[in-house]
Amino acid sequence: MTAYSAGLRVSELVRLRQKHIDSSRMVIRVEQGKGKKDRYTILSQRLLKELRVYYKACRPENWLFPAKNSIRHISISSVQKIYYKAKKKAGITKGKGIHTLRHCFASHLLEAGYDVRRIQILMGHRSLSTTMAYLHVSSRGLGMVKSPFDFVDEEKQTTSPWEDTDDTDK
Repeated sequence: MTAYSAGLRVSELVRLRQKHIDSSRMVIRVEQGKGKKDRYTILSQRLLKELRVYYKACRPENWLFPAKNSIRHISISSVQKIYYKAKKKAGITKGKGIHTLRHCFASHLLEAGYDVRRIQILMGHRSLSTTMAYLHVSSRGLGMVKSPFDFVDEEKQTTSPWEDTDDTDK
């Protein structure tokens, strides 16, 4: 849930700490992401509720998702195994590894109407072309796209040369 809802890389997910969750601003701080860059991404209301339940049940001390010994964070391979197990249990056959969730995050934001520049910032990409490689638009939604021609408000148009005119003025 955390990887998808915030568009996190698995390496960023495993290094999350409680202090990175900022519920007052509804953001997650990613420290030293790819390229050793810090950034903020969104914190879902739904995820926040789930994380609060998780925190009350598990009381993680250092890492948000600790390893069994709780001194280190959970390993990337453990997260990948959890992902594959959940995917199989849900009967999902599309997509490959956990990185698919990051692609889905970007694509679903685009389909929801968010601009590519905001998605780029949330993903932590320097180049817009990198973000574009993540965007896969579903053909299902194409039929719902309106032509810009349909946005034209016909009542506010001036008289069209194609309309019938009164010949008495001639």
